[in-house]
Amino acid sequence: MFTDTHLAPYAAQSAQSRGRRFFEAPPGSRSEFQRDRDRIIHSTAFRRLEYKTQVFVNHEGDLFRTRLTHSIEVAQIARSIARNLRLNEDLVEAISLAHDLGHTPFGHAGQDALHACMKDFGGFEHNLQSLRVVDALEERYAAFEGLNLTFEAREGILKHCSISNAQLLGDVGQRFLLKQQPSLEAQLTNLADEIAYNNHDIDDGLRSGLLSEAQMMEVDFFARFRHEVETQYPGLAGRRAISETIRRMINALISDLIRTSEQRIADHGPKTIEDVRQMPTMIAFSDAMHHEAKQLKHFLFQHLYRHYQVNRMSNKAKKTIRDLFDAMLADPGLLPPDYRVRDQQLSEHEQCLQQARRIADYIAGMTDRYAIREHRRLFEIEEV
Repeated sequence: MFTDTHLAPYAAQSAQSRGRRFFEAPPGSRSEFQRDRDRIIHSTAFRRLEYKTQVFVNHEGDLFRTRLTHSIEVAQIARSIARNLRLNEDLVEAISLAHDLGHTPFGHAGQDALHACMKDFGGFEHNLQSLRVVDALEERYAAFEGLNLTFEAREGILKHCSISNAQLLGDVGQRFLLKQQPSLEAQLTNLADEIAYNNHDIDDGLRSGLLSEAQMMEVDFFARFRHEVETQYPGLAGRRAISETIRRMINALISDLIRTSEQRIADHGPKTIEDVRQMPTMIAFSDAMHHEAKQLKHFLFQHLYRHYQVNRMSNKAKKTIRDLFDAMLADPGLLPPDYRVRDQQLSEHEQCLQQARRIADYIAGMTDRYAIREHRRLFEIEEV
């Protein structure tokens, strides 16, 4: 049996996991959380992340972040922080690699469009969809649906949840009803995600030309480290200067998070993971760093995510999602057989609800280029 003797007593211990939804014998050569990570890496949904995007649509360039590269970067940041705080690196890696499995094609534009399509059918939220992927949609094992991950991994994947949805989710929804905290590993991964996407969206924004260095100098956090780079390496410009600046920004965020979290953990004094669940959030930035990160996020929202070229592509992406959903709901015969609901014991209303959810599953599982291709198949007549 694996032991986590190097970890803090309040860290998630694989040998003391709350277990899996379906019983399995312990893995002989791995910890429970390593098994989770391995199952995620081998899943179909994880492979699809290579062709799902953050801000830019997949065909716009080979150098921009995808959901796959983002998830790997989150895992790297999260493991570094976990090691410093003596938390479980295998668990944070599993959560990091799985946290975006439920994302739609076309980034946030795709999610917004699919949520609007599903407004009369229970809505759509990517955190819930990520959990649905690992609990039900993956088809790899004979004994159960999904990946049968540990409670701790599933808890970390479900970052946000409404009370109405939490009531339907059993054990993993309880913390939202009881207003408890998740593990420190889950708290950590949530902020590692924020560190990764804010800083890497700067990199992609500058690389694409949608952001300029002059614009970025309006952000105090960026300007401070850009001046630091110029002082140490006079005349350094171009990609190397930007990369060096962003590297220092990421390091500053990580260092602040570690220092602040160590102090908060010391102040609250948890002895076990169950103590963690009863206490306030302990993984956090300092007030000053939180303010700077918030300013950076606001800047990106105004100047990158709302950029007219991004808006144009987002508008096309939303139309693609809406067209696909509406056509398939009107005629489920357009769907692959596995996504059609044929249960005659269900009422017409229940059939409609289930069919809409299966359409959402189908669309959410698409890559950017597959969604574009599927839209073309349904709505364009091509000459042979």
